[in-house]
Amino acid sequence: MIRSRILAAGGYLPADCVDNATLAARFGIDTSDAWIRERSGIRQRHLAAPGETASSMGAAAARQALERAGVGAEAVDAIIVATATPDSSFPATAVRVQAALGITHGFAFDVLAACTGFVYALAVADSMIRSGAARTALVIGAETYSRILDWTDRGTCVLFGDGAGAVVLRAEDGEAGILSTHLHADGRHAGILHVEGGPGSTGTSGLLRMAGPEVFKHAVTKLAAVVDEALAANGLARADIDWLVPHQANIRIIEGMGRKLGLPTERVVVTVDRHANTSAASIPLAMAEACGDGRFKPGDLLLLEAIGGGLTWGSALVRW
Repeated sequence: MIRSRILAAGGYLPADCVDNATLAARFGIDTSDAWIRERSGIRQRHLAAPGETASSMGAAAARQALERAGVGAEAVDAIIVATATPDSSFPATAVRVQAALGITHGFAFDVLAACTGFVYALAVADSMIRSGAARTALVIGAETYSRILDWTDRGTCVLFGDGAGAVVLRAEDGEAGILSTHLHADGRHAGILHVEGGPGSTGTSGLLRMAGPEVFKHAVTKLAAVVDEALAANGLARADIDWLVPHQANIRIIEGMGRKLGLPTERVVVTVDRHANTSAASIPLAMAEACGDGRFKPGDLLLLEAIGGGLTWGSALVRW
């Protein structure tokens, strides 16, 4: 059976690392380190420099992933970038990454599913590899959320950060690879997590708005359901999972999912304390960290899950 095997993951974080106290002072936010930590588990985040964009960070993450995989850029025939903060309306951020990597063949496009974007992009790439439309793909999550935050909204602006993560997928015959992906959306809840307007709208701020308690409520139920869906589809049990690699939105949600799956804390990849919520970049950044320090071993079963604006949510089961 041809599967989409994840060969390696890479990441990139901007140099400007800002702790909670510094963030509050820099932007005049009426908050404290204790308040932020208690509600989210976040103690710092990285903020993009003026010249950094989703494409520049995505290209940097892709280079690291390719180097770790031992794959040259010339082998890549598909690039899919998940982002809610593209460099421009068009061309796609993915084609800018393609150019930055010196690739002149294949195809490239963006996927927009907010914080679930990487899982969506992974599902698309997996389908294309299984169908034969691509053989080697880069799947990237890259975000510059600092540019769409309302710095007067203390309940929201402290939760997000910037960065990019990438994985290299290759068609291989074997047991390792993506076992299945499971995607969902319900547009009835679009209002609880959204950006006000865009290029096709007028009279809007272009800033992120979130009803935190409502999002939290949906996250708890929907993530649990989509995790069970993935396990049932593959005839697996919670005890079979070796690693939980969740979207890094809130430590309480992450810890709750870990307990539900019966996983010890050391089997849950956590970066939210240092990266904050980097939206579509959060899962590949977490994978890049665990890949870099050798946590994932051949044969390990990874469970990826995320929920984001839309609402969108999804999961993926991966055999490393």
